[in-house]
Amino acid sequence: MVLSPMLSFMNNPVSLVLSIFIANSVATLAVADQTTPASAPASTPAIDSKTSSTTAVASEISISETAIPKVRMSRVWPKATLIRPVQVVARPDRGDRLYVVEQAGRVIEIDSTDPENEGRVVLDIKEPVFDKFNEQGLLSLAFHPKFAENHYVYLWYTAKKVGKQPDRGVLARFTAKDDGMFDAASQFILLEVPDPAWNHNGGTVLFGPDGYLYLSIGDGGAGNDPWGNGQDTNSLLATVLRLDVDQPAEGKPYGIPSDNPFVGKADSAPEIFAYGLRNVWRMSFDRKTGELYAGDVGQNAWEEIDIVTKGGNYGWRPREGFHPTQGVEDRSEADPKFIEPIAEYSRKDGVSVTGGFVYRGTQYPNLAGVYLYADYAVGTMWGLRSIGGKVTAAPVVVGGKRGFFPASFGEALDGTLYICGTDTGEDGPGMIFKLSTSN
Repeated sequence: MVLSPMLSFMNNPVSLVLSIFIANSVATLAVADQTTPASAPASTPAIDSKTSSTTAVASEISISETAIPKVRMSRVWPKATLIRPVQVVARPDRGDRLYVVEQAGRVIEIDSTDPENEGRVVLDIKEPVFDKFNEQGLLSLAFHPKFAENHYVYLWYTAKKVGKQPDRGVLARFTAKDDGMFDAASQFILLEVPDPAWNHNGGTVLFGPDGYLYLSIGDGGAGNDPWGNGQDTNSLLATVLRLDVDQPAEGKPYGIPSDNPFVGKADSAPEIFAYGLRNVWRMSFDRKTGELYAGDVGQNAWEEIDIVTKGGNYGWRPREGFHPTQGVEDRSEADPKFIEPIAEYSRKDGVSVTGGFVYRGTQYPNLAGVYLYADYAVGTMWGLRSIGGKVTAAPVVVGGKRGFFPASFGEALDGTLYICGTDTGEDGPGMIFKLSTSN
């Protein structure tokens, strides 16, 4: 059985058996179609963030205490044959086009205006992509904000070994043709990051409102971060990077934004935007406030939601969620140098977080400002509201689907939210659902 890349708590065969047991036994907590689980994780404290503007915060106050609604999942494009879909991405210049990333190395284009659309393969890079193990493969895609002009698309994937090259993650640029196909031969590699183990490959690439490219990378794998990458600012592992892909500099295929927090600091990589993150599986910008939300997969006890800020240290490995990390010598109580998450949930509620999006569409006003996220193994979906990084409406279970493994949320240009994954098992049929509420 090939598992999907989100189960990053697994580090050995015993964990694999345990994960299957947990997924089966805890599934009763997930929603069966639209049935609410019997219990939800307790709310957790939050920290202040400096990323939201005063105007954005003020505009949120009127809806901050509105009850968070239940969320419905309606399947869309059932005729599209999808294999292990791990992401749904909107094309910035075409509201009628969505792109599905398949873990094995394909990208599928969907005509979102046609409910009977079967999709078409616009890129197949199975040859260079290495997806032998459950957290490897083609993991993320992002269109350049000026895609209509330059036709650039950026991918993050784990690569097959060539000669004596080590296992590595690859950030590469591809160019689309006039017919919408992506030219596999146009691959231009911007960054290769050696990876000491098969797991924890992180994997979200996206562009921020500042026009820079952001990339999350896991801590290098194994268990308990044995190489100490989490607190090492000289390592690109366990980080979120921020790159200027439009201004190459200093012999690199990308530039470094001058205000990156480690520019000019000794023994630190200037690419780093934030660090101390174990294995961010999906992050997204709130299109209204500009805040960067991330779901960071836990080790043995806690899954967490973070708002990632410039220069932030999110505590891995001394901290897991709001707690000292079990079983490590450098475990730490709360410390001002570590930024705590805005929410967490324990192993009784799930085992592998899938970060989502803040809803900013107009079709469902009662969902406005709600950040949605899910658990990959259990299928439960939660929602919370926050203002300026401080939770104003605590996490509640909003929906889900028993037997569905949610790999990723997606956001259309109009703010419509989707969720993709597999059904009836981690290697089951790939599916996409549209999210809605009752209003």
